[in-house]
This record gives sequence, C-alpha cells and structure tokens, in this order.
Amino acid sequence: MPRQTSAFVGHRTAEQSFLDGYRSGRMHHGWIIAGERGIGKATLAFRLARFMLAHPDPRSEEVAKAIDLSVSPEHPAARRIAAGAHGNLLHLQREWNDKRNRYQTELSVETVRRIIHFLGKTAGEGGWRIVIVDPADDMTPNAANAILKNLEEPPQRTLFLLVARSRGALLPTIRSRTRTLSLDPLSAADTLEVVRKVAPDLVKNDDAALAGALSAGSPRRFIELMREDGVELYRLMRRAIEADDRPAQFKLAGLAASASGTQQFLELFNGYLARRVKDLPEPVSAGRPPVVPLVTWAALWEKAAFTGREVETYNLDRRQFVLDVLETSAAALRPSGSPN
Repeated sequence: MPRQTSAFVGHRTAEQSFLDGYRSGRMHHGWIIAGERGIGKATLAFRLARFMLAHPDPRSEEVAKAIDLSVSPEHPAARRIAAGAHGNLLHLQREWNDKRNRYQTELSVETVRRIIHFLGKTAGEGGWRIVIVDPADDMTPNAANAILKNLEEPPQRTLFLLVARSRGALLPTIRSRTRTLSLDPLSAADTLEVVRKVAPDLVKNDDAALAGALSAGSPRRFIELMREDGVELYRLMRRAIEADDRPAQFKLAGLAASASGTQQFLELFNGYLARRVKDLPEPVSAGRPPVVPLVTWAALWEKAAFTGREVETYNLDRRQFVLDVLETSAAALRPSGSPN
C-alpha cells in the first residue's frame, strides 16, 4: 500500500518540486497530484507526508541536506504512517461496503467531514497536520463543497494533498485554491523496475512484454494485467471486435462479469480506442485494425463511458454491458452491407 511503500521510482522532477517548496518555508497549503491510475500519485503523497512529519522544521539541517524525500522505514514517523496510526495524518478514501463486498463508488460527505474533528485537535510533533484525499475526483458534490470550506481557511501548518486522476473533475473553486502537480506515466524501464521490486515473478512471464505495452506506464496496471488475465482479455477483445467473433464475445463477457473484470475490460477497451484515435499500432502483430472515421471511435468511447458509469451506479448486469459494447463495436467496424 502507498503508506507502506518506501521505494520510489521516477517522478524525480515532481519530488524535487515538493522538496524545494518545503525547504523554502513557503509550502502552499493545498496540492492536486494528478495523473493516470497506478503511476505513483498516492505513493508520492505519502512520501511527502512521511518526510514532513519526520522533519517538521523546514529549516532543519536534515531538510537542508536532503537530496530527496526519502525517510528510513525504521523512523518512528514512517512506522506509524505504515501502520495507519499517525495522529497528524488523515487519509480519506472511499468506504468499504460490507453488503456489496466492495468499496463505495463515491467518496461521501460523511467521510470528508472527518476533517473537522481532525483539524480541531491539537497537533503534536512539530504541529503539521496533513490530509490525503485519494481519489479526490470520486468526491460527491457535497463532499467537494465540504473540503472546499477547509481549503478556503486552513489552519496554520496544514497541508492538503488531493490525489486525482483528472484535475478537471474537481470543482473550479477547489482548483483555484490549490496548486497542481501533474505526473506523467512512467517510462517502460521505470515501470519494470517498480514491478521487479514488488512482484519480481511477473516480469519473467512470457506475456510480460505485452503487459508492459498495455500498462501505459502504470506499474499497478501491469500487475493487474498479469494477475487478472488481462492479457488474455485483450486478445479476446480484439477477436471479438475486429473479427466479429461471437464465441469470443460471449467468452469475454463472461470473464468480465465481475466488478474487477468489468474495470479491467473498460481500461483495455479505452486504451484500444485511444490508440485507434491516434492511429497507433497495436502492441502485438495481429493485423491492423479496420480504418473507420474518427467520429466512430468517439461515439464508441462515449457509449462505453456513459453506460459503464450507469452499471457502477445502479449495479446493472455487467455481462450484458460488456456484450453490448463488443457487439456495438463489431457492428461499427463491419463494412457497409455486410451481413450481421
């Protein structure tokens, strides 16, 4: 988990920006850390929090000599953060739903209101209080307005770190009261370096090269692809869409019927559409996808995105949703006049 991770790969410019800002003594009280899922946004947020809580005085000799934000895992602050037990750090995320056996789809206002009690306490150990919201773009409108009030008049020595996939998903008023640090996807080499540290067995698999290409610079995505049959789903998806292969469509719909399977399928499908829009080759040599007007790809993306949100919100039939997306996509790529 990010709070337990001391290793950090890539994003050196972003890390240096935080270090320079803290060392200057003029650290802004609110930051949006934005970027694709699984590229290290939360890891960087906890890395900064760990450094500030371990070195609460930005004028100290330790901070002056620091070349990065690393802190020994054995430092008392690091150990309490790893255990989720540091009194000066509040981590807000979506609540677990016991009835559905999954996390809530939104970050509720009740969760965000925990900030009031947190900031009302007397801070110890140097006086810093740090709030990490992950992912901030999953906040409900009421939750976003609740955090906005704290951003408008923050107490002294308070830091807000809003981890977000898309800065644009946050309220304009939140964006105007924070600074944004955007993280790029990791390079292929950095992605593999991260995976080697946490799951070395995966990089030895025959499908590692394809998973690396599909992960788009996200170590988390690489690991999910390898552990959740994502590479096989990708191969099935191409046959289901480009060859209008009915058995592949039904097989893929069945494999992607779970919540994690649907998420996996949507990420593969969106990546496929992104490459088609940019006219990029697919990561395996299995023939070039059909050439169709750009508006066709855009329409497919919009349909999948809208219906996918409804499936999550209303707990609709995931298997039928995936099958509909595949059938619609195959039909859109079918030459005019071809039989169904």
